[in-house]
Amino acid sequence: MWVKSALGQMMLAQRGMMLGWVPVCLAIGIGGYFSLRFEPALVFYPVLLLGVVGLAVSAAFLSEALAPLAIAAALIVAGFSVAGLRAHSLSSPVLGWRYYGAVEGRIVAMDRSQSDALRLTLDQVQMERVPPARTPARVRISLHSKTQGITPEPGLRVMTTAHLSPPSGPVEPDGFDFQRHAWFAQLGAVGYTRVPLMGAAWPERGQLDLLLFRMRMTISAHIRNILPGEVGGFAAALTTGDRSAIPRSTLEDLRASNLAHLLAISGLHMGLLAAVVLGALRVLLSAIPYTGLHWPTKKIAAICALVAAAGYLALSGGNVATERAFIMVGTALGALLIGRRAISLRAVAVAATIVLLLRPEALTGPGFQMSFAATVALVAVFGWLRDAPLPQMPRWGRVVLATVLSSAVAGFATAPIAAAHFNTIAHYGLVANLLSVPLMGGLVIPAAVLALVLSPFGLDALGLWPMGWGLSWILWVAHQVAGLEGARGYVMAPGPLVLPVLALGFLMLVLWQGRLRWGGALMMAAALALWQGADRPDVLIAEQGTLVGVMGPNARALSKAKGAGFVAQIWLENDGDGSQQDEAAARWQKGPVVHLSGKRALAKFNGCSAQQIIVASVDASEIADAECLIFDPATLRKTGALALRKGAQDWHITTARSRAGDRLWTNWPKAERNP
Repeated sequence: MWVKSALGQMMLAQRGMMLGWVPVCLAIGIGGYFSLRFEPALVFYPVLLLGVVGLAVSAAFLSEALAPLAIAAALIVAGFSVAGLRAHSLSSPVLGWRYYGAVEGRIVAMDRSQSDALRLTLDQVQMERVPPARTPARVRISLHSKTQGITPEPGLRVMTTAHLSPPSGPVEPDGFDFQRHAWFAQLGAVGYTRVPLMGAAWPERGQLDLLLFRMRMTISAHIRNILPGEVGGFAAALTTGDRSAIPRSTLEDLRASNLAHLLAISGLHMGLLAAVVLGALRVLLSAIPYTGLHWPTKKIAAICALVAAAGYLALSGGNVATERAFIMVGTALGALLIGRRAISLRAVAVAATIVLLLRPEALTGPGFQMSFAATVALVAVFGWLRDAPLPQMPRWGRVVLATVLSSAVAGFATAPIAAAHFNTIAHYGLVANLLSVPLMGGLVIPAAVLALVLSPFGLDALGLWPMGWGLSWILWVAHQVAGLEGARGYVMAPGPLVLPVLALGFLMLVLWQGRLRWGGALMMAAALALWQGADRPDVLIAEQGTLVGVMGPNARALSKAKGAGFVAQIWLENDGDGSQQDEAAARWQKGPVVHLSGKRALAKFNGCSAQQIIVASVDASEIADAECLIFDPATLRKTGALALRKGAQDWHITTARSRAGDRLWTNWPKAERNP
């Protein structure tokens, strides 16, 4: 009985914070779905939904101590079901082979590839000799043609001859799963073209999504005409989400200085825009005696700010990060309208719940994790400061303290997540943000709003010019900080348990009421200890056998100085190694691992001995009876990328297929499962 009594007291202490655990429980269920290595049958979900209803109903008949546990279980099962049903709802054909031929489709998105080439996403796709039932819903093509064809524009139907392939699997076991990312984006094939684009049909009229897309690109081009160069590209990215005009070197400097978050239309920009509109309208309405005395100026300003935020959402393309930011701002303004505290952990919980229900796949991305980590940390810290007996200080001192503290808190909250996903730490990121973020709120966003207000009169340049001054300063800070010695540090990739344990510990520390909350600090310490003890594979083999990496005494050596550059970059970053591919290739030495790149290397091969590993980028069936381990494209097609660790007597092999499993989005051969 004492256990039940203690549990009841513990649950009673959580009153007022229960809502904060709703998205946490949903996230546990969603994470459980994505961690499976098999795909549950579709008929399984009605049973799960009945279980959710049963658990929710049973909570009404349980004691006050047990009812929250039943609701938590129902939310976990609901999260699992939502993720599974969402994955099935986006089912579309995935290309099952390498394709070269004619491709026709309608342009629905434009951005930049890793190699800084213009990249188009096409829908309504038609492919030569491919039946409609096997044609992907969307394909993404990078333009590598040196000859200028027709200028791409939103909604234009184009045709070209392209090399396409299915979305590739992880570059190493437990690595980023691009196949899963592509599935939820309905990308069935990716590739490139080296021939010019040709127009097939003019853009269709009357479709809202294409109308907004054309409007975005028109505004982007107009801004870049007034503000040329990287400043104009930055301004276009802030206002329309179009990053296609930002040079790759500028992007790298923004990342190295921890200012890349200023590019994404996220909570910072949406919040600043809403705050500027809210504040300006309240001042304007209050300055007029009649409206100030007789109208609910706060609510009117909040409604107008919500409309402005919705317009910003539509204008920016409505990607996941912007949708998340709009929900956060909408929740805060909604709380203001009904007379509740606009910024609270309850508002954050509501926003997170909406995002997870609409896009459960967002949970696995760094955008969702970093955005909500920063928001929860800021709300928690400033909530504590609001109630803490702090000494009085002048207004300017409070502003300075709030700026420094908010940048520091957000930086500390997001640093582990950024390091886990991108394997880098910006050592001078706090300094760069302190020099840049205040200008973003004090000049850039107000100037952008001014440009929007003046644009119907053709006077938007009066707002864009001061906006450009602010962005020029931010870019100067990024270049200067990125150029400092040791500006960017590199860390090893953590194991798969580190981030979930770290997140749960952080949330327990913030949300739980009572002494047990300090168990969250212990969980966070355990997660960091797991990260510190992580090790990297002795040998990595790329999915097609095009690259091999062998861990040496100090760093990994790569088998080639060129080719498979994306795989090489990811391997080195996951090692916590900031070297370039050619530097890592210079470390390559003869040893137990042999890489045969191409038919000539295979023809010169003289045989191998036991305990050797032979990796060939072409068919090596002619040496399949050798004593050594042999991996060629035919073998790797069944396993995906490989990670090998040296045991006492033999090699321990982990395949990407065994870690990723056989899911809706995987594209493994069906004849042999989980070799």
